[in-house]
Amino acid sequence: MGEKKRKEAIKHNFVFEKKNYVWMFIGLAFIALGFILMAGGGSDDPNVFSNAIFNTQRIRVAPTLILIGFGIQVYAILLKPKA
Repeated sequence: MGEKKRKEAIKHNFVFEKKNYVWMFIGLAFIALGFILMAGGGSDDPNVFSNAIFNTQRIRVAPTLILIGFGIQVYAILLKPKA
């Protein structure tokens, strides 16, 4: 009987809950999407310069998505668990 009470008294407290992990995966998806959008834009011939690297998608959108993703990661880490 005493062992059963002791096992009930020991409760495993995890640092993060399911909600934290969901937000972390959402932030990771934003970061991955930003890096995917930033990729490419090169030329097949090294002697020919391609202006595709200065595309708005690579200069503005992709870094913004990455920064939003990092912000979501910080939010997910600082999110308070239920008391």
